[in-house]
Amino acid sequence: MKRFAIAAVLLTFATGSAFAANSCETKAMSKDGKPLAGAAKMSSMKKCCEEMAISKEGKPLSGAAKTSFIKKCESGE
Repeated sequence: MKRFAIAAVLLTFATGSAFAANSCETKAMSKDGKPLAGAAKMSSMKKCCEEMAISKEGKPLSGAAKTSFIKKCESGE
């Protein structure tokens, strides 16, 4: 039972970060409701990922931690 609980917690964190990346990609829409492409999409993704770069304590990330988070978010990992 203990192993199951640990696996459930780890799965929750793993899927949470995957949904975070996908949510930024789904938010990359034009005013007409069409998906953005190219530079506009990348700009929208970067802005969204920067807004989501928050530590567990609720404080904004900075430095290498922020850079790492944004790279992972933008790549969709």
